[in-house]
Amino acid sequence: MAEVAGRGVRARARAPLSVRDTGPMVETPLVTTVHLLRHGEVHNPDGILYGRLDGYRLSERGRAMARRVAEHLGGRGEAAASGPRRDVVHVVASPLERAQETAAPIAAEFGLEVATDPRFLEAENHFEGLTFGVGDGSLRRPRHWRHLWNPFRPSWGEPYTQQVARMLAGIAEARRAAAGHEAVVVSHQLPIWVTRCALEGRRLWHDPRRRECSLASLTSLRFEGERLVAIEYREPAADLLADASQVPGA
Repeated sequence: MAEVAGRGVRARARAPLSVRDTGPMVETPLVTTVHLLRHGEVHNPDGILYGRLDGYRLSERGRAMARRVAEHLGGRGEAAASGPRRDVVHVVASPLERAQETAAPIAAEFGLEVATDPRFLEAENHFEGLTFGVGDGSLRRPRHWRHLWNPFRPSWGEPYTQQVARMLAGIAEARRAAAGHEAVVVSHQLPIWVTRCALEGRRLWHDPRRRECSLASLTSLRFEGERLVAIEYREPAADLLADASQVPGA
């Protein structure tokens, strides 16, 4: 090292630091969150299994649930305690009315338009338009029994594997649309639940009463690049669930 003198002080000048070649820089993958949101309560006074039928809109409580989720994601109102404003840049929904109505206040909260994707539709179901149960429901009629032979597929509706395949394809597109930010996908209980089961490596057949996917709930998928790294479940409208109708769409 060269010696440098100044004002009676002798010091050694540092040699230039050498930078070691560590090879090509590794790019940090973008972190993207896709929130799977089940729609709010539906006006369904007759307890019909409404499936993909038209005309089933949100109830007053359902609209309040949708607003509550918008506030939750926007980090304001009664839901502000749940955390900061989320970075939502894409909102997409099933074409059914109840999903579109749930998506509307969220899109408005973030100044976005609601995109529509049929891959997020409710599952097809043989019992659509009927009441479902043993008492005065469709199960007391023998003509329906032949549809109940296989609960693992299931035999009465769209195969679970088919629901998962279309949901994952739609989720991948939503993730790309919101790369590095967050997307909200408004869908339906059964498709959301079986998709979560598939991602967590669980069996797809299940007891419908044990689905963790309440009205207006968020099942959030966090990705690093294309890799799923976390799943989180929340109920922003939990206080509105107590008296809500729990009849599922499928």
